[in-house]
Amino acid sequence: MSFSLQPTPPARPNRCQLFGPGSRPAIFEKMAASAADVINLDLEDSVAPSDKDSARANIIQATHDIDWGTKTLSVRINGLDTPYWYRDVVDLLEQASDRLDQIMIPKVGNASDIYAVDALATSIEAAKGRKKPIQFEVIIESAAGVSHVEEIAAASPRMAAMSLGAADFAASMGMQTTGIGGTQENYYMLHEGQKHWSDPWHWAQAAIVAACRTHGVLPVDGPFGDFSDDDGFRAQARRSATLGMVGKWAIHPKQVAIANEVFTPSDEAVAEAREILAAMDEAKAKGEGATVYKGRLVDIASIKQAEVIVKQSEMIAKA
Repeated sequence: MSFSLQPTPPARPNRCQLFGPGSRPAIFEKMAASAADVINLDLEDSVAPSDKDSARANIIQATHDIDWGTKTLSVRINGLDTPYWYRDVVDLLEQASDRLDQIMIPKVGNASDIYAVDALATSIEAAKGRKKPIQFEVIIESAAGVSHVEEIAAASPRMAAMSLGAADFAASMGMQTTGIGGTQENYYMLHEGQKHWSDPWHWAQAAIVAACRTHGVLPVDGPFGDFSDDDGFRAQARRSATLGMVGKWAIHPKQVAIANEVFTPSDEAVAEAREILAAMDEAKAKGEGATVYKGRLVDIASIKQAEVIVKQSEMIAKA
C-alpha cells in the first residue's frame, strides 16, 4: 500500500440515477416516489433551447415543493460551451432550496472546467450564505475528458461522482457506432469461425474507476440507450459493477429496478463475505495470515474485498 492512502468516497447509496427533463414537471413527483437513489433533473440535452428558462424555474420550484425523501437530488446544467450554464448555476444556487445536493457538469474536458464552475459556485454560496456546499458530479464525454480523467477527479473537494456519457464520448472518439452503451455489433473477435463480442467501453470505464478510487469519487456507469433491452442493460450493469462502479443511470423508469438489483450485493454474496471475515478472524487468532475457505486461499487482501461487500450492504440497508 502506498504511503498516500486513497480517500473514502461519499458514503451514500448510488445504485441508480434516474433522469428526467426539467421541462416536464408533471413527472417530478413520480421520480421522487421511485426507488432510485439519485434523481437527476436535466437542463441539458433533453430540454429544447426555447424551454431552458422555464425548465430551470420548474426545477427551482421543485426543490421547495416536493418531498425528495433521502434521495440525492442533482441537476444537470448545460455545457460550458453554451450560453446557458452560468445562468443555471446562478439561479440554482441563489433560488433553489438547500435540498439541492449536487450539480452535474456535462462534457468536462479538463480540470479548468471544474475550476470555472467551482469559482462561480463558491462566490454565490458566500454571497447568499448557503450553509450546505453544493457537490459536483461530472460526465466524461470526450477524448479530452478521458485523457484528463485523473486531473478532473482531483480538481475540487466538491467532486462526488463521475460518469461515462457513452453517446457523446463515441462521437468525440470517432467511433463507428450509434449505440449508447452495451456491446456493439461490429466490435468482435473471430475464433474458429465464431464471433465473440467484447466491451468497447471497458477501457474508458476502467480509467474512470481508477481515477475515482484514487481521489475519493464515486464511479458511475452512464446510460444504456435501448430501454427495451432489459437483458442488455443488466449485462452492461454487471460488467460495470465487476469493474468497481457503484451504480448506473436510468433513462427510463423500468431500468431502476434492474440497476438496484445489480448494484445491491445479494444475500448470498454478503453471507459469504461475512464467512470469509469470520474465517480470517480465526486465522489471525492462531497467528496465521491466511487460511482456506471453500477450497480456496483467503488472506489479508480477501478481508478488504469482503469488507467492501459488507459495508455496501449495510449502507444500503440504512438508507
